[in-house]
Amino acid sequence: MFKHIINDDIELKLPNELDAEELYKLIDNSREHLSRWLPWIKATNSIDTIASFIKGSQEQYVSNLGFKAIIMYKGSFAGLIGYHSIDWNRKSTSIGYWLGEEFQGKGIMTKALETLIQYTFNTLKLNKIEIQVAEENYKSKALPKKFGFKEEGIIRDAEWLNGKYVNHILFGLLKSEWKVSNH
Repeated sequence: MFKHIINDDIELKLPNELDAEELYKLIDNSREHLSRWLPWIKATNSIDTIASFIKGSQEQYVSNLGFKAIIMYKGSFAGLIGYHSIDWNRKSTSIGYWLGEEFQGKGIMTKALETLIQYTFNTLKLNKIEIQVAEENYKSKALPKKFGFKEEGIIRDAEWLNGKYVNHILFGLLKSEWKVSNH
């Protein structure tokens, strides 16, 4: 089983079928909070749904098209971060992330995203990372800005969310910008 320790409190681990119940509990306990910005929450109504997601994540990892990692905080399931997919021809990827409500405001996602950015550029040798965030999701928008992502545009009516279309802001970060601005 793959694990990456970020610090004494935070680690990333690849999900396996034994994680389905805990991951479902995390989602279910934060359902109202998460459904504000994630349309798939409503359809996530059983452990089987999570087991299927984990199987797809494992297939993505084995196919070398990216991975999803469970964010662990002090031994508890806290959230998820990962690549939607990797485009090896373009040498780019997009990252998605979420945290359970009780884990917000502890710097967990900042550390997890920084780790994934470093891995993307230093290990995978990709050139670009994109992150799409709902226009009014201010907390989530703060993360790419913190790491020097540039706002590349607005994707209008990008997602049907809670009975209406929402725009997404597309953020992008090039490897050359990461080196200059952060490390």
